Amino acid sequence: MNQPTPAIVAQGAVRRLPRVALLLLCVAYVLPGFLGRAPLKSADMTAFGYMAELANGNSAWLSPRMMGLVPEVDALLPYWLGAWAMQLAPSWMPGDFAARIPFILLLTLTLFATWYASYYLARNPQAQPVAFAFGGEALPPDYARAMADGALLAFLACLGLAQLSHETTPALAQLSFVALSFFAFAARPFRTLAPAVCAVLGLGGLTLSGAPALAALLGCGGALLCLLDRSPESGNRRARLVWAGAIALLCAGLALLASWLNLWRWRIELPQASWNEWQSMGRLLLWFTWPAWPLALWTLWRWRHQWLQVRTPSRHLALPLWFAGVAVATTLATSSADRSLLLALPALAALAAFALPTLKRSVAALIDWFTLLFFSGCAISIWVIWIAMQTGVPSQVAANVVRLAPGFEQSFSLFPFVIAACATLAWGWLVKWRAGRHRAAIWKSLVLPAGGAVLCFLLLMTLWLPLFNFTRSYAPLVRRTVEVLGSQDCVEVHGLSQGHIAAFRFHGHLKTQAVDPADSCPWLIVNKDALATLPEFVDLKRWSLHSNLRHPSDRDEDLLIYQRKTASP
Repeated sequence: MNQPTPAIVAQGAVRRLPRVALLLLCVAYVLPGFLGRAPLKSADMTAFGYMAELANGNSAWLSPRMMGLVPEVDALLPYWLGAWAMQLAPSWMPGDFAARIPFILLLTLTLFATWYASYYLARNPQAQPVAFAFGGEALPPDYARAMADGALLAFLACLGLAQLSHETTPALAQLSFVALSFFAFAARPFRTLAPAVCAVLGLGGLTLSGAPALAALLGCGGALLCLLDRSPESGNRRARLVWAGAIALLCAGLALLASWLNLWRWRIELPQASWNEWQSMGRLLLWFTWPAWPLALWTLWRWRHQWLQVRTPSRHLALPLWFAGVAVATTLATSSADRSLLLALPALAALAAFALPTLKRSVAALIDWFTLLFFSGCAISIWVIWIAMQTGVPSQVAANVVRLAPGFEQSFSLFPFVIAACATLAWGWLVKWRAGRHRAAIWKSLVLPAGGAVLCFLLLMTLWLPLFNFTRSYAPLVRRTVEVLGSQDCVEVHGLSQGHIAAFRFHGHLKTQAVDPADSCPWLIVNKDALATLPEFVDLKRWSLHSNLRHPSDRDEDLLIYQRKTASP
C-alpha cells in the first residue's frame, strides 16, 4: 500500500530544541563577521565607498556615483541603508561599523524568515507524518517546529553562507528579501496580513536591491503555485485568485518602478561550452551549498510521489523547489555565480529539512562522523596556526605564515581568545551530547554540521582576525601608499578599481580624482594592469616613477606611484 507521506515520526522525535541554545548559535554566527574587521577587498569595500559618498552628500541618491563611476550592481536600497545608518550614527562610531548595522539586521531577518517559512511549509497537511493506527504520531505544531529548527540548522551549516552573508553588499540585501518573499508565500494559507506585508517588502526590496527580474520570476511563480494549490487551508478559488492577482499587480508595479529608476540590466552570460567552465561551476554547486544539497536531493527522491503531481503540487515541495531552481538557473546564467547561488540557500535549507524524517540511522551516523572529523580537523588547524603565530612553534607553520603574509605582526587579545576558547569547549560538549542517548530528536543530524560551521567561522573571526584584516583588506596597501605620499592628500588615479578608490578615500583620507593634464596634483597612482593605456591620458614626460607597491598578501595587486616633475628654474 502506498503511504500518503514518507515521513513516519513519533511525538517523541519532535522534542523541542532549546531556544536559548538556538539563539546563542545564531548570535555566534551573526555578530563575529561584523565586529572588529576592516572592510574586505573588492565588493565589500566598493559598496561601503558608495554608501560613504551618499552619506557625505557627494552623490545623488537615485544614481550613486563614486568619482563618476556607477556601481557594478544597479542597486539602490543597500546603499541607502548604509548611508542612512552612517548619517544617524553618533560621531564616535566608526563609519564602516555604522554602515554594517542595517546588514546585521538583514542577516537576522534572513534567519527568522527561513525558520518561519519552513515552519509554515511543514504545517501543510501533505507534509505531515503518517497517522498511527493507535495514535502517538507527532502533533502538527510540534512537527512543524522541529522541521523549522532543522531547516535553520541546515541554513547555518551551508559553507557558502559564511563570507557573503557578512559583507555589506547588495548580495546580503537580496538574500534577506528573497527569504522574506519565501516566507510570504509559505505562510499565505495560514496568515493574511503578515504574508501580504512581507510580499510587498520582500519583492519590493529585491527590486531595489538590483534584482527586478528575479523578483518578477519569484512573484509570478509563487502566484501560479497559489492558483494550482487545492489544499483546504489555501482557501477557496476566489481567495486564491485575489492573492495571485495582487501579486501580479505588485510585480507589474515593481517592473515599472525598476524601469523608472533604470534598474534593468541585461546580465545574461551563458557559461562557455568548455569542460573547465562546467567543472568550475560544478565545484561551486557542490561546496557552496553543502550540506543542504544532498539532503535536498534526498527529499525530492523520497517525496517524489507528491512533487511530481503537476495538477495539485505539494506546496511544501513545489515552493522551495521553485525558489531554489530560479536561483540556480540565475547562477548558471550570470557572471557573479556565487552571489546568485547565495539566494538559493533558504529554499534549499527548507528542502533539506524534509529529508530528516526519512533518513536511515546509518546515513545519519555517516553525516555525524564526517562532520565531526571535518570540522574538528578545521578547528584544530586554526588553533595550531594561531599558536604558531603567537609562539613560533611549530616553526614550519610560523614560517608559512611569514611567507604568505610578509610584514604581518601578530598581537594577543584576551577577549577574542576567551570567546574562541569558550566556543571550542562548547563544541566538545556538543559532540559529547550528540554521542549520547539522544536519538529521538529529528533535527539531531544537523546539529553537528551547523555547530561545526559556526565554530570554525567564529574561530576565524576571533583568533585570526588580525591576520584576516591584514590579508583580506586594502588597509596595509593604503598605509604603505600614504607613507610614500607623506602629507599630500591630492592624488590622481588611473586604472584603479572602485574598491581601490573607496579604500584610499576611507583608510588614507586621500582626495582621489581622475587624471587631468591641467591639474596640479603632485602624485599619480596607477594600477599596473592599466599601464599600457596610461600614455593615452597623461604626458609621461611630466611624471617620474617613484615607487612600485604590492599588497603584502596578493602578488597580482601592484600599484605604481608616479610623482610630478617640478619645473626647472
